[in-house]
Amino acid sequence: MKKSLLGGVFGLLCFPAFVQAQAITKDYTVVTTAVPFMTLSPDSKAASMGDAGVASAPDANSVFWNTAKLAFTENKMGASFSYAPWLRDIVGDMGLMSLQGYYRLNSKQSFGYGVTYFNQGLIEFTTANAEPAGNFQSREFNITAGFSQKLNASLSTGLNMKFINSNLVGTLVTGNQAGKPGRTAAFDFGIYYNKTRPTDKTGDNPKKVDMDFGVVVQNIGGKVNYGFSQYFIPANLKLGTKITLKPDDLNAFNFLVDFNKLLVPTPKPEDNISDITVFKSIFSSFADAPGGFEEELKEVMASLGAEYTYSDLIALRAGYFHESKYKGSRQYFTAGFGLSLKEIYRIDLAYLIPTTSGNPLANSWRISLNVKLPNGLRGSRNLEIEAEDEEE
Repeated sequence: MKKSLLGGVFGLLCFPAFVQAQAITKDYTVVTTAVPFMTLSPDSKAASMGDAGVASAPDANSVFWNTAKLAFTENKMGASFSYAPWLRDIVGDMGLMSLQGYYRLNSKQSFGYGVTYFNQGLIEFTTANAEPAGNFQSREFNITAGFSQKLNASLSTGLNMKFINSNLVGTLVTGNQAGKPGRTAAFDFGIYYNKTRPTDKTGDNPKKVDMDFGVVVQNIGGKVNYGFSQYFIPANLKLGTKITLKPDDLNAFNFLVDFNKLLVPTPKPEDNISDITVFKSIFSSFADAPGGFEEELKEVMASLGAEYTYSDLIALRAGYFHESKYKGSRQYFTAGFGLSLKEIYRIDLAYLIPTTSGNPLANSWRISLNVKLPNGLRGSRNLEIEAEDEEE
């Protein structure tokens, strides 16, 4: 894809808002950050449910959504590999790849890991006079290591540490300054509440309704410096819940709701937000919108998801993601399904359906392969018994 030198840098830094923004009638400012790929849902399961996943069922992708959930995984270990071509109606060489996984240390502790790689394709830079300014293969990635601790039978916490590398323009010169890869470190901290169902030994009175809750702050870390300027990374706060209805032992319905807010400053013409410190920006982000409380509410994104599963073999999913038209206008429906094989493998597919025609996210799809591996004689059932014994 071709970009002017300066315009290309801007587009790469804030492409979600850059490609989504439409004509608006109020003087609101879109909040943008560097490395926005870190906010893109890598796994197909959550992507098919409107990008809701803070309180979804624990699995390998919990490393991305809320590492605290890993303490409640049933299997000894698991992994998930996901791939999604990005903006495929505009360019053909952009893609998001992700590997997430976990290893359960014991009945209360789990270790998680993740690698996300975003290939932005070959960029042909030009100057303002349309003269060639060089080519570059733009790439970004982050590496995550996490730990989850169960505090009691229903509550757990999780902590991630991340290394982020963003190489947008290489060493190309803008003005009198040469570009360079931006690097920084960050952390996540999450809490997960999962009310354990009472076990009915006779099976005559299974509980019909469960509710899970999650909260997580993500990407709390230093700014990314590209040589010519520095930018905030997408620090955010997410709240989520999941309601599960089980009419019988074979059928289950899950309903999910997530709310997400970026913890970075709202741009103002009179302020240089690059001078604001990271931790100051986190607290000020709740009350710095020029339009006051009304505009602050518009900076909250919402995800709604629904899932039907039959005997943990087949899953049908749908969802909706909403972002205010004054803050980027990402609004789309999602759909997908999952298929489990031999209780070890699961394939998930997701498809995105924009609410407006001509949307660059049209025809976006994701595919994920999940693997769950019990550890021989100490499989998931052994861990459950061990946990029950400890609680007694």
